[in-house]
Amino acid sequence: MKRFNVTGTCFADRHYMVNIDGRVQQIKKMVDRGDYFCINRGRQYGKTTTLHFLKKALDAEYTVFSISFEGADDDAFESIKTVGLKLFRLFQQSVKFGLTKNLPKAALQFLRTDFDFSSGEDAISETISEFCVLCQKPIVIIIDEVDQAGNYDAFIKFLGLLRKKFLMREQIPTFHSVILAGVYDIKNLKLKIRPEAQHQYNSPWNIAAQFNVSMKLPQDGIRGMLADYEADHNTGMDTAALAKLLSDYTSGYPFLVSRLCQIIDEELEQNWTEEGFLEAVKILLNENNTLFDDMMKKFDSFPSMKLMLKRILYDGEKISYNADDRQMEIARMFNYIKNQDGKVAVSNRIFEVRMYNLFESEAELSGNGQDGGIIRNGSIDKPLFIRDGHLDMKKILERFCVHFNEIYDSKDEQFIEKQGRKFFLFFLKPIINGTGNFYVEAQTRDERRMDVVVDYAGERFVIEMKIWHGESYNERGEQQLADCLDYYGLEKGYLLSFCFNKNKQSGVREIALQTGTGSKTVIEAVV
Repeated sequence: MKRFNVTGTCFADRHYMVNIDGRVQQIKKMVDRGDYFCINRGRQYGKTTTLHFLKKALDAEYTVFSISFEGADDDAFESIKTVGLKLFRLFQQSVKFGLTKNLPKAALQFLRTDFDFSSGEDAISETISEFCVLCQKPIVIIIDEVDQAGNYDAFIKFLGLLRKKFLMREQIPTFHSVILAGVYDIKNLKLKIRPEAQHQYNSPWNIAAQFNVSMKLPQDGIRGMLADYEADHNTGMDTAALAKLLSDYTSGYPFLVSRLCQIIDEELEQNWTEEGFLEAVKILLNENNTLFDDMMKKFDSFPSMKLMLKRILYDGEKISYNADDRQMEIARMFNYIKNQDGKVAVSNRIFEVRMYNLFESEAELSGNGQDGGIIRNGSIDKPLFIRDGHLDMKKILERFCVHFNEIYDSKDEQFIEKQGRKFFLFFLKPIINGTGNFYVEAQTRDERRMDVVVDYAGERFVIEMKIWHGESYNERGEQQLADCLDYYGLEKGYLLSFCFNKNKQSGVREIALQTGTGSKTVIEAVV
C-alpha cells in the first residue's frame, strides 16, 4: 500500500502533512478584505492543496466556487460570451456535485436558467450582479490552473470585465474576492503563446493585491510531519536531521519534499538515514517526472533565462537581483531562482544539480572538441578512480591536472578564469555518475571561489576551487577550506587552484593545517 501521495506532502494510508493552517489563515485575511489576487508558483508547488484547505476555511462565511478551466474545449474560449457561459456551467456543476452547498432557493433556481449572453459583456455583467444578490453570502471565486485559460484572448477580456466590476463594486454587486492560481501571473499569460516576446505588460488585472504569503514548506513543519510518521512507524529516524536535509536540498519545494519521502518510504524500505536520503536524491535526480520535464520545456522556450542560469552556476557570477529584469522575472515565476542577499541564486539544490546534469550532457553531445574532450577523459579514466568501491579524489585531481594542461594550456588567462571550474565539473560528472552526486555551496560561489561537495558511496569530499591571486590569498583559501572541513566533520579536504603565474609549480601536493579541532590534511592541485 502506498504511503505517499506526491500531489501533496501526504501519505496515503494516513495523511501526514506539513501543517499549513498559518498559510491558509494569511490568505483568508486577504479574502476577508475583499482582495482580488493571484497565487503564482512553479509546477507542483502545493497550490491546489492550499486551495483545497482554503475553501474549507471559507465555506462557513462565504459562497465559494472553486473551479478550473483545465480541459475545457477551445469552443469555450471563442469569445467573452462563451467564457461567461462556461463560468456559469462550472457553477452549476459545483452545486450539482455538492462542492458548493447551502445556496438559497432563489440562487439555485437562477442557476437553472438557460443563460443568454448574446449581447456580450453587459449581459454577463448584469447576470453576475443578479447572482451575487441572490446568493446572500459574499461570493468567492477560486480559479485553479488559470494557465489553461490564459492561452485565449477571450479569457483575458473576461478578466478585464471582472476588473471593471471590481472598480464599481461600491455601486454594483459583484464577486467579493477572486483568486487565480497558476504558474504564470496575469501580466505574463501571453508569454505562453509568444515566449521571449516583448511588451507583455498589458494586464487586465492591475487591481490585484500583492500576494506575499510564503508557500514553501518550513523546516520545522517538515520535522512535524516526519514526527507524526515516526510515531506510527518507529523507524528510528532522527527527525530533526532528516528535516534539515530535506530543507537544505529542496528549500521547501513541496513536490521535491514529498517525492524524496516517497522514495525513501517505498523504494528504499524506510531507510530514514542520511545514507538513505542521499540515495533517494540520486534516484530523484535520474528520473523523469512532470516537474523536470516542464523545466526542460521552459529552457527551450526561454533561452536567455537558461543562459543566465549557466553564468551563475559555472562562472560564479554574482548577478544583482532586479525584479524589473525580464529574464529574472520569468525565472522567479517558475521558481527556478530566488533573491539571496540581493543576488540571483538557483532556488534549491535539487534544481541546481539537475541543471548541471543537463548542461554537461549538452556539452558532451554538442560536438565541441574541448568541452567534450574533458568529459570523455573523465569517462575513460573512471576505472582509475574507483578502488574497492571507494573514490580516490587525489587521483582525480592528478589526472585532471594532466588533461587540463594538455587541452587548455594554450588558452588565455581570461578564458581559463571564466571556464576552468566548469571544466573540472565536466571532468568530475561522468566519474561519479550513477553512484554519487555533487553540489556547489551557494555561499561560496563567486568569481574567485567555489566549494564543491561530493557524496559518493557514503563518503563525503569537499573540494575548494579557486582562482590564484597571490600567495597570501592562497593561504587564506587553505584556511577557509580547513574551516569548512570542521563544519562537515572531515579530516581531509581538496584544493584546486587555477594559477596564471608563469613560475607556478603544477601538480599535486599534501599540506597539513591546524584548526581549532586539530590537524587537517589538504590535498592541493595547481593547474
